Amino acid sequence: MTMYATVDSPVGELLLVGEEAPGAAGIALVSLSVPGQKGGTVVQDGWVYAPEAFAGAAAQLREYFDGRRTRFELVYAQGRGTEFQRRVWAAVEAVPYGETVSYGQIAERVGASGAGVRAVGTAIGRNPLLVVRPCHRVIGADGALRGYAAGLERKERLLGLEGALRRKERLPGLDSAALVAR
Repeated sequence: MTMYATVDSPVGELLLVGEEAPGAAGIALVSLSVPGQKGGTVVQDGWVYAPEAFAGAAAQLREYFDGRRTRFELVYAQGRGTEFQRRVWAAVEAVPYGETVSYGQIAERVGASGAGVRAVGTAIGRNPLLVVRPCHRVIGADGALRGYAAGLERKERLLGLEGALRRKERLPGLDSAALVAR
């Protein structure tokens, strides 16, 4: 059975989608997205609205946005994505809170350097777990913010929250302090 809930956040309403976790109490997170996100999830007929099933995930997200959590302890649904995507996503999950890496560095970590950087970018763009699988921590080799399915403003906001922005990474015309202070 597929269940969902929504959670308000500083980057907009988050849609959490999950399934009952086999062999474990609780729910396995399938997707975490925002409205209008490229490739984001949309509620389907037959899904059950079950905010109580996501209470633990919602609490962890609140702690993250309040600056009191640097790692998520959630159960993710297994078998999502290709083998290559799962390798890339695992490399992304290993990027510490408050730090950034380049797409090229992720490509090296998964053995796909050179022309593989584009494939890594595509895999990162298909990450179904916004925020909790921190693809926002992957930036251009020149330090610029690049590609984020939920929009560069949200990427900047998340990096600002984590204290990971350097002056040259900020988007022109945006006041990062105002974005993070909300």
